[in-house]
Amino acid sequence: MSTVTMRLCDPNLHCRFDSFTFNSPISHFPLLPRSSHPKRFSSSIRCQSIDTDKKKSSRNLLDNASNLLTNLLSGGSVGSMPVAEGAVSDLFGRPLFFSLYDWFLEHGSVYKLAFGPKAFVVVSDPIVARHILRENAFSYDKGVLADILEPIMGKGLIPADLETWKQRRRVIAPAFHASYLEAMVKLFTTCSERTILKFNKLLKGEGYDGKKSIELDLEAEFSSLALDIIGLGVFNYDFGSVTKESPVIKAVYGTLFEAEHRSTFYIPYWKIPLARWIVPRQREFHGDLKIINTCLDGLIRNAKESRQETDVEKLQQRDYLNLKDASLLRFLVDMRGADVDDRQLRDDLMTMLIAGHETTAAVLTWAVFLLAQNPSKMKKAQAEIDLVLGKGRPTFESLKQLQYIRLIVVEALRLYPQPPLLIRRALNSDILPGGHRGDKDGYAIPAGTDIFISVYNLHRSPYFWDRPHDFEPERFQVENKDEGIEGWAGFDPSRSPGALYPNEIISDFAFLPFGGGPRKCVGDQFALMESTVALTILLQNFDVELKGTPESVELVTGATIHTKNGMWCNLRKRSNLP
Repeated sequence: MSTVTMRLCDPNLHCRFDSFTFNSPISHFPLLPRSSHPKRFSSSIRCQSIDTDKKKSSRNLLDNASNLLTNLLSGGSVGSMPVAEGAVSDLFGRPLFFSLYDWFLEHGSVYKLAFGPKAFVVVSDPIVARHILRENAFSYDKGVLADILEPIMGKGLIPADLETWKQRRRVIAPAFHASYLEAMVKLFTTCSERTILKFNKLLKGEGYDGKKSIELDLEAEFSSLALDIIGLGVFNYDFGSVTKESPVIKAVYGTLFEAEHRSTFYIPYWKIPLARWIVPRQREFHGDLKIINTCLDGLIRNAKESRQETDVEKLQQRDYLNLKDASLLRFLVDMRGADVDDRQLRDDLMTMLIAGHETTAAVLTWAVFLLAQNPSKMKKAQAEIDLVLGKGRPTFESLKQLQYIRLIVVEALRLYPQPPLLIRRALNSDILPGGHRGDKDGYAIPAGTDIFISVYNLHRSPYFWDRPHDFEPERFQVENKDEGIEGWAGFDPSRSPGALYPNEIISDFAFLPFGGGPRKCVGDQFALMESTVALTILLQNFDVELKGTPESVELVTGATIHTKNGMWCNLRKRSNLP
């Protein structure tokens, strides 16, 4: 077993705009040199091996104009906070978070970044992230993200103002109780088996002789699987997207793309009067939204007509494994004292549809991508599956024994966080901690400051992770209490006893796969278990290889990190099944 640890090395928006796409060969992620030396490390991360001085000298007139506008309109530096000179040319040719990582290594864990009139504070330190997300959580809201997503998600948990969030969180959080999750594991298994059945039919259709493989875009297949699971688990609606198409499915994907588009587009042109009628994209989006709303309204109406109002405790004691409708919607409608109008229910459901679907599909995509490049780890995972399950089905209890599969899922989330940035806005003036190697007096920020918490930088920080770019699921098994970093408690699984998956508590905010603090994603266990079951059933039945090289898989970022043209793989039935 590897003895990879988290240690202190001694080194120095998510953005896909509709008019241009930040993309890069995926090889720039996992194949980086493994040195932690500051200069070598900093230069190796650059997609084209361009050093800082050469990049600065190549800036064109547009860059200079942008920087001039920044100085005039963004108010210069924030106290003693370092300032990164963001060149507009850095937006082209690769994801912005690569540049955010470069500037993190150059300027430190807290710095100001400005493009033209817009300025952001970029945070890449767990001590500062903990302050924003937990210790002073109610002094921050979702800011830019809430402004953009409100027309789509309304007052759902992600964009909701603090008061609405507090009310809905109290109602929704109890719905993700243990009995519900146990029933969902059964659902995850059933839906995943439908996907495997489809693969087997495709194999036999190709004249299957026990040796042939099939070529599939697994990213697309995972996307369909995740949509079916969300539909059944949240709405009690079977999209059936693994095997069919429908206007509702088309509308859901159209809305997902628009949510991604709005979360990453620099100018909110959709707020311009008449844009929804003049701009073809916006006309199509509102048509999609109408189709989904009609579907959700019908589901909400049906649920209310069969309402069986009762207390939370009794709701949680239902026999969810044998309940015909074990959906989240059923819980929310039946919960006594949680009466809410149809609009709010629609907003809650839409938020869970978009957030839940995107995350799971992306996690599975990158988990398989990483395993395909590490055949020994894939074999290790399959050996664990064979030992725990044999030819049996995953269950709620067996998930507890599938430790290595669970660690693969969280390591994929560490390397490819979904989303790579958390966005906040200061409601009041505040003093951010300096963080590791920052100003010991901290950094004063005024109310209205927009903040990017770079989860990507946190997860790949050379200060808190050993060999941060390596795929090592085993790293989460190693305790690390004493790193000599003032203000950081290290990595200690005992801080979250009974947790199936590493989290922000265990890592003291160096690992934020679902955020942290009060506004942490309420569906984190749902998503993690869903990913674990789907990956288990895939590896239980198939060996997977990338169709081309890792370099041929191009990365594009939007609401999540995904591929430009899909992740095409060769699937072959396992020959060494138990």
